[in-house]
Order: sequence, then structure tokens, then C-alpha cells
Amino acid sequence: MALTLPPRAPYAEDPAKSRGRKVQEDESRTRTPFARDRDRIIHCTAFRRLKEKTQVFVAHEGDHFRTRLTHSLEVAQIARSVATALGLDGDLAETIALAHDLGHPPFGHAGEDELERQMADYGGFDHNVQTFRVVTRLERRYPRFDGLNLTWETLEGVIKHNGPVVEKLERPSWSAIAEFDAEYRLGLGGWASAEAQVAALADDIAYNNHDVDDGVQAGLFHLKELLDVPLIGPILAGVYKEYPDLEPRIVRLEAVRRMIGAMVDDVLAETRRRADEAKVGSAEDVRNLGRPLVAFSRDMAEDLAQLRAFLMERMYRYWRVNRTRSQARRILAEMFQLFMAEPDVLPTEWFARSQKRDEAGRARVVCDYIAGMTDRFAIEEHRRLFHLDVWN
Repeated sequence: MALTLPPRAPYAEDPAKSRGRKVQEDESRTRTPFARDRDRIIHCTAFRRLKEKTQVFVAHEGDHFRTRLTHSLEVAQIARSVATALGLDGDLAETIALAHDLGHPPFGHAGEDELERQMADYGGFDHNVQTFRVVTRLERRYPRFDGLNLTWETLEGVIKHNGPVVEKLERPSWSAIAEFDAEYRLGLGGWASAEAQVAALADDIAYNNHDVDDGVQAGLFHLKELLDVPLIGPILAGVYKEYPDLEPRIVRLEAVRRMIGAMVDDVLAETRRRADEAKVGSAEDVRNLGRPLVAFSRDMAEDLAQLRAFLMERMYRYWRVNRTRSQARRILAEMFQLFMAEPDVLPTEWFARSQKRDEAGRARVVCDYIAGMTDRFAIEEHRRLFHLDVWN
């Protein structure tokens, strides 16, 4: 039987009514504004670099573990599917999902923590703000503007997908957002579109599931240790009961597939319930609702909290992961301090950017250079800077 798609929801974003771009451009003849945004993100340098940026495991530790790129693709697939099922704009949800990790530095959260530490006296560092700076300033591909000149709706979703951010504007690390908002208002005190909220929930769905998958593959815990963990435990027990002789790899993949399905079904049911209860009738109703429209049910949220607690103990704080995290922090710290002390060892383009700036401005250039590195490039650059033999 053919799939019947739901009608467009009254609170979906309409690309024909987009608020436009900061720099006005002629519309594409073949794509909606949101689809054009998606394509600009896919073609940008920062997106390609995600292929060798850490999700949990450093990119060189194994070909089958997720990287920021594979994670972003999984988030985008889930976001588009959920948006389509809700009658929302799939292009916008997919676009925000693809963009959401562009500002992550190498080595995952360890890299982010270290850049926060190094930038503490120079305006701070926040990966969400860095993503926004990538798409509005750091990508340089067009003759008329810096950044990607994305639509208002995409920019709003990039910076607000987790909720209102107006209270963050006084933080030094958020000064770039405050400056941009002063010129081009993004309504930072309200919620983002339903499509942006879908992208945020798709991120939760993707990383909870692929971290289970990667953790088992890495040997950090066994599948059967998950039998007592809410959500995944009953699903896993069901797979064992239905397929008692199935090989462990397929058991793992089937359990993850079913868990993604259960989480998606929960989001769809809870979002529809909230929309009906609040009589949400427009995209602006979503922004003014006062709470998220797209959400997990209370039961699902509680189950996920227990799953995350298991992963925190058995995976994110595992000694092997901690050891890699420690090495990563030292690599970034040593490079940052060297570049600040001797900016003339920066590549020519970055050295030029660092000139005629005060100390905080030079630190921001150094931070931008390091944040854009892949894991592999950071390791190699550190070797070039601190080991003479690599030039032989």
C-alpha cells in the first residue's frame, strides 16, 4: 500500500513566505529558499571537515565509529522523516540538522572544553555560537558577502533550536550573536520554528542510539548489560525472544533500529497532543507558545535520562575515552599558547588576519583556526609545530 503523506500543518514554515536573507538575492529557479540553504551547507568547507571530527571516538580510532559528519547525516535523515510525518517543511528541518554541528572543534567535547578554557580571558567559546559564526562570517565563498547568507528561518533555527537564548546575550561568548541580532533581528526571546525543534529532537534520537551502537562495537559494554536499562532493555529482550539464534551484530542493529522507531513514534504522538491541546494554528503560535511544541513524552524523557546515565558511566567517562580526551586537550592547549606567543608561525592567511588586532582579537583568530581543524589535521599540525623530524 502506498504511503499517504499528511497534509501541510497550519503551523509549518512556508518557504514561499520566508522572511528572506540579510543580503537580498534573486530566488533560485529550481529550489525553495530552504532547499537552497541546505545545498549551501552541504557544499561548504566546514561541512566537509566534519568527516574527521570526533563524535565520541577520535576519527582515527576506527572506520566504523560515528564522526560529526555521519552523525549530522543521521540527524538530518531523522529530522526530515519526523518533519514530513508532522506535515512540516522537510527541507528546513533537514537544513538545520545538517548545520547544527558546524562549529564543533576537533576532539568533540574535550576540544570544546579546552577552547573554552583557553578563551576564558578573551571572550569565551561556545560551539553553538561558533556554528552561527561559520554560517554568517567564517565561510568565504561568495563575492557579495561573507558567510552563506542563509534565510532568516534557518539562522533562527541554528541559534535557537534548543529554545530562547535572549538570556545568554550578556555572556562574552555570545557577543557575536548580540551584534548580529542588533543588525538583523532573530527574535531571540521566543521559541524557534517547529522544524528547528524537530532538528533538536532528532539530534537527541540520533546520538542516544548511535552511542549505544558505538559503545558496544568498541567493547565498552555488552549488549546484555543493557537489559536492565529502560527503553533499550525491553526492546533488546524482545529481539532476543523473537530471534534467539541471531548473531550479536544483527541483534545490536535491530535493537537500535527499533529504539529509533520507538523514540520517533513518541515524538510524533506528544507533538500532536501538544498542538491539539494548545490549538496551535500558525508558525507564530509555535514561537509564542511559551514551551516546546516538539517534545518527548514525560515517560520517554525519564527513560532517556536513565539511558544517558548508563552511557555517562560506561562510555563517556571510560578510562580509554578519558585518556584520549586528555591527550586532545593538551594538543589544543599547546597549539593555542604557541600561536598566541608566536603568531608568525600561523599559516600566511591566518597570520594576516591576526595582525592589527588587540590580544583578544588575535586570540579569536587563533581560536577560529583551531576550531576549524579536523582531528587528523590537529594531530599533524601539532607534530609539525613541536617535532622537527616530521619535516624530513
